[in-house]
Amino acid sequence: MQTYVILRRSGWKTPEDLEAAATRSKQVGDEEMSDDVRWIRTYVLAEESGELGTVCIYQGTSADAVRAHAQRADLPADEVIPVADTVVVRPDPEPVGAS
Repeated sequence: MQTYVILRRSGWKTPEDLEAAATRSKQVGDEEMSDDVRWIRTYVLAEESGELGTVCIYQGTSADAVRAHAQRADLPADEVIPVADTVVVRPDPEPVGAS
């Protein structure tokens, strides 16, 4: 599978909207498309509009499979970009308050 970055700008008005979208995304990925896509992680963006956007890391059999997943889960997918390589300087930081 190829790794992709998916940019979803200003897709959600509230954290609850984003949580519902995440539930749909996981369900579609795990139950309907498990051979075609894998959700790896998501970074939530604080957009200037006050809405929430995301940068998602997925693995998929193709960019079309990643877009099909977004469509089935009713998610925006403004850009789907193949990842050429990964450079890890430091691991992702732990969120504040995480144990």
